[in-house]
Amino acid sequence: MSKQEMAISSAVAKQHNAEKEPKGRSLWADGWRRLRRNRLAMLGLLIIVFMTFLAVFAPYVAPYDPIEQLIWTKGRAAKLAAPNKEHWFGTDLYGRDILSRVIFGTRISLTIAVAASVVSLLLGVSLGAVAGYYGGKVDDFISWLTNVIYAFPFLLFVLSIVAFRPASLTLVYVAIGFVSWPSIARVVRGQVLSIKETEFVEAARAVGASDFEIIFRHILPNVIAPVIVQVTLGMGSMIMTEASLTFLGFGTQPPTPSWGYMINQGREYLLSGQWWWSVFPGLAISLTVLGFNLLGDGLRDALDPRLNK
Repeated sequence: MSKQEMAISSAVAKQHNAEKEPKGRSLWADGWRRLRRNRLAMLGLLIIVFMTFLAVFAPYVAPYDPIEQLIWTKGRAAKLAAPNKEHWFGTDLYGRDILSRVIFGTRISLTIAVAASVVSLLLGVSLGAVAGYYGGKVDDFISWLTNVIYAFPFLLFVLSIVAFRPASLTLVYVAIGFVSWPSIARVVRGQVLSIKETEFVEAARAVGASDFEIIFRHILPNVIAPVIVQVTLGMGSMIMTEASLTFLGFGTQPPTPSWGYMINQGREYLLSGQWWWSVFPGLAISLTVLGFNLLGDGLRDALDPRLNK
């Protein structure tokens, strides 16, 4: 065999072996592959998708109008009716269908979780990136501000914000988001500190990129994964906070259906046997928070680069 034929044969063999080798996967593709193997994480994702479906299609899924008082059309028999074929979750003191109110309450809780997460993301990512990139006195000030907010109990800090203004949905999610940003800021700051001295950042500085471009085009895209995990884990606590505020009378106001308000109204009837008024909204809160926590734990395991083999 001539040298030319041997070279051609060797090239064909290398190409054949290269085709057999598995192609490299991106962080997101690899993370999704490992997330799918985590059954608990997929269960959490399924719960969140189900709750989102209820929130979006509530008018079509709910069997009754959530604020309709059936005692005016069906009489006193509709008052505090136990769960039955017509009202699966029973009715409240005014004859309103508990199942319909729980379904519509999903809208309030998920809206609060998403809107408060956006507020905390805007504050936490911006301040954390600035603190980690510039360091010095800027870092000292932002770190001091973070410690000040952490020094106050979370729920009491939110209460101190909403207590002096008329209750509204906007005020609730702004207050929750404002108090929640320090945890995201700490995550972003730590990631930026470890990335800002890498070669690709130095190359960006060498070609004359501005600080704004370096932070938002080169550094932040590399810290998205831990931020997503932090936000997902925080959504469950935001839903709990909204329910607590509504329970105390500072959140959503009646007759708008809210899980926390329903628990507050129904707790007085627990001892007299009308348990369904409070129990079913409480189960809805527990199920939604469980979904976010399971998904957050799964994302943390799936997106952790140290777990890559």
